[in-house]
Amino acid sequence: MRRKKNFRKKRPKDTAVGLAVTVHNNNVEGALKILKRKVKNSNLMLDLRKKEYYIKPSEINRQKRNMAKLRYKYKNDKEQNNY
Repeated sequence: MRRKKNFRKKRPKDTAVGLAVTVHNNNVEGALKILKRKVKNSNLMLDLRKKEYYIKPSEINRQKRNMAKLRYKYKNDKEQNNY
């Protein structure tokens, strides 16, 4: 005799555009969890923090140069430690 499988109703695909979330069965906590995950994955908060105030282009270039120097330094240190 064949055993019955446990069938659960599947949620419909999320058709919300952008960062919108639909609430199913009054499950606001679950929808909030999904919304937080979407916001985190989209890096929205990082972009907002970057655009909080104006940064001069020369300042941006200086930061990029300094980060490149740091990466180069750590790369060299790592290579020297491996030998």
